[in-house]
Amino acid sequence: MTMTTPASRNPLKHLRGSDIRGIVQLATQATAGVTHIVEGVHQSVLNTISGAVGPALQPTRGITGLVYRSIHLGTRLVGKSVDTLLARLQMLFESADDSDAETPQREAILAALNGVMGDRLAASKNPFSIPMALRYKGAALNWQSMPPMPGATGKVLLLIHGLCMNDRQWHTQRLGQVASHGDALHSTLGYSPVYLRYNSGLHTAQNGRELSAQLEQLVTHWPTQIEELTVVAHSMGGLLARSAFHYAKQEGLCWPNRLKNIVFLGTPHHGAPLERVGNWLEALLGSMPYTAPFARLGQMRSAGITDLRYGHVLDEDWHGQHRFHRKADNRQVVSLPAGVSCYTVAATTAATRSLLAERLIGDGLVPLHSALGKHDDAERSLAFSRASQWIAYRMNHLQLLTDPEVTRQMLRWLTPGQG
Repeated sequence: MTMTTPASRNPLKHLRGSDIRGIVQLATQATAGVTHIVEGVHQSVLNTISGAVGPALQPTRGITGLVYRSIHLGTRLVGKSVDTLLARLQMLFESADDSDAETPQREAILAALNGVMGDRLAASKNPFSIPMALRYKGAALNWQSMPPMPGATGKVLLLIHGLCMNDRQWHTQRLGQVASHGDALHSTLGYSPVYLRYNSGLHTAQNGRELSAQLEQLVTHWPTQIEELTVVAHSMGGLLARSAFHYAKQEGLCWPNRLKNIVFLGTPHHGAPLERVGNWLEALLGSMPYTAPFARLGQMRSAGITDLRYGHVLDEDWHGQHRFHRKADNRQVVSLPAGVSCYTVAATTAATRSLLAERLIGDGLVPLHSALGKHDDAERSLAFSRASQWIAYRMNHLQLLTDPEVTRQMLRWLTPGQG
């Protein structure tokens, strides 16, 4: 009997030279974070034994404090030294075929990492931080050197992914064929699909401002005059689209004049319960001496995630506030873009509509009410017309990205004379 050797799987093929620096920086930050947690637990125990009254997370003193301070200092020095060395050696690590390392697996991992802690990655200039880019046919657009684009039309379709996702995930395989909203709208209605890739761990308003600036560049440098811009936005991407429009109008930019349609797919217009539950658990951990140090773990989650608590779209929604503190929903009221046809798709894993499905189940991440823009406060409700709302049953949040039923509904809305 002949034994066959399985094909070797080399996970290192997904790595780049710059990834080594990113890994070292993450390891340094993780070591410092764990040390802070251990020191906090240590201080809590000491306070209990001595009967001391005061915050459990204050630094330890004496010889113990010296040990922890030495660990913190040593970690910072080693991390800085190694990062400096690797920065000098990075060109030696990178090979001519580094572009092959841009695999779907690697990009999915980086997208998830950016969603969870992308604000920290950006602040520390970690190589894993994803820069915002508009992409056409798989390549980022460079405004200084635009590629040949013979197939580009005056109808541009912008697709914006959600938290922890990337632009590749708008495509999937179904029955041996590629399923893609962008491809279907291109072949049927003549749209030129452009995909946004961004760091979803940053504040929505920060990404909204950057997207607004990028779209102004798109209108300026697109090879033909853009007559119509349509946006299809999944999840957090819908908040990003509303934020970008707000800041563009505020700054008097031109691209909103081209914007004709926005289709929201499972957008948490009024927030997502999971983030609110996470905020409550964090507050609970912080209220008890022995668990308070572990509240630091909850505070590792990104600004993008905490913006999903109530659906923040503006700087004013979070600026000057401690984003991890529990507080009521005090967002600025931001209406749907005026003069733009807005449509919303809400999904539920339930088979029929019910109070439970609307308030709790939803698509697994976003309740129906939030996706439909409905709010108990009438002033905050978004004015989607009845014909502009569609509910997908037996469908979860991620299926909205590629499901053919969603494609067909968008075609009904976007086909002239049928919407």
